[in-house]
Amino acid sequence: MNEQNYIRYRKIKAFGNRLCFKMCRIFPIKSNRISICTFEGKGGFGCNPKYIVEELHKRNGDYEFIWFVDDMNKEFPPYIKKVPNTLRSRAYWLSTSKVWIDNYRKPYGTCKRKGQYYINTWHATIGFKSIGLWRGNGFSQMAYLVSKNDSDMIDSVVIDSEWCAEMYPKGMVYNGNYLWAGAPRCDILYGNREKHKERFRQKYKIGEDIKLVMFAPTFREGASNGRRTIFSEVWTLDFKRLLDNLGKRFGGVWYLCLRIHPQLASSVKEHKDAYLKERLIDASQADDMYEVLAAMDAFVTDYSSAAMDAGYAHMPVFIYADDIEKYLNDRGSMLWNMSMDSYKPITNNKNMTPNIDTVLPYPVAQNNDELENNILQFDEDKYSSKLEQFEKDVKLVFDGNASAKVADQLEAYMW
Repeated sequence: MNEQNYIRYRKIKAFGNRLCFKMCRIFPIKSNRISICTFEGKGGFGCNPKYIVEELHKRNGDYEFIWFVDDMNKEFPPYIKKVPNTLRSRAYWLSTSKVWIDNYRKPYGTCKRKGQYYINTWHATIGFKSIGLWRGNGFSQMAYLVSKNDSDMIDSVVIDSEWCAEMYPKGMVYNGNYLWAGAPRCDILYGNREKHKERFRQKYKIGEDIKLVMFAPTFREGASNGRRTIFSEVWTLDFKRLLDNLGKRFGGVWYLCLRIHPQLASSVKEHKDAYLKERLIDASQADDMYEVLAAMDAFVTDYSSAAMDAGYAHMPVFIYADDIEKYLNDRGSMLWNMSMDSYKPITNNKNMTPNIDTVLPYPVAQNNDELENNILQFDEDKYSSKLEQFEKDVKLVFDGNASAKVADQLEAYMW
């Protein structure tokens, strides 16, 4: 099936989806019902929606929470009703909910009713990867149709900075209202994180003297004939060398926590390493990455926006990008002027954020030698200064109270 035929097929399917939604309009909207989904149903109780829901439930026990999942074995608190992420289920529950919360896109053909409020938290704020129309030819016509259908229903998108306000109109194909609250999932990273570290140590039975670094490679996807494809690549990061160098620079015994993206984790078996053995913890199946991230002492990624979130916790962040040239070619563009010269300051792409002038605060390496050097030469004072300047440059509004701010907005539309 070529791209145009595939698009015709999807439009016919979307027409059928809309009919299902319109049929469900015979049922009234419940003023206390809230429907939630993460990562197109592949996620569980995590990301930004989790923290908004927790805050709302804390405020009012009468709210009814409906959560769509592909895997009905996922665990949720007792006050949340999990439902299958199927057309019939979505049509009924979404059509009767006062509020929708999502961190991704609604399926093509989803219809919102008058009197409903849809808030999209997205699953990243400031990042590396170009998204939406910024991808150029890498953004298929089908992807545009799905994005446009979803964005036209959104009442507010949660953002944390001027950066997002400048990038999202083309990045999310969205020109509506913004809620300047910060990312709710980052509240857990703000301030003292010791209780989260202790909880992680108990769960994985590791000692208090152990230090932890998370490696979270980015989510990779492409498109062929309009169809979305998801893939992962072989990592060249030398885990043993990474842990040894962290120990040399920061002291202590270091363990590696691996975190694969939720849309890949369900299809990837737990990663094993014959050398590291118990020093490797695969937390890819955990629904909430941020409970895990809150327990970390350092963070390593290639192009994941979680680097920015980890930076807000002021833990050391190291970029290991061993395929910059290939990634730029595949992605079409990036939000940063990434260079083959790892020691050249990396500035923001002015085409995407024209009113911002800033420099990436994290050291970048393209191979294990450069990563070793970045770790051993790491300077806390210089790093903190760079982070502070970066947050000023992008006009960051996050203050650790994002969940409460979003809950305030939603409660104004309830009942």
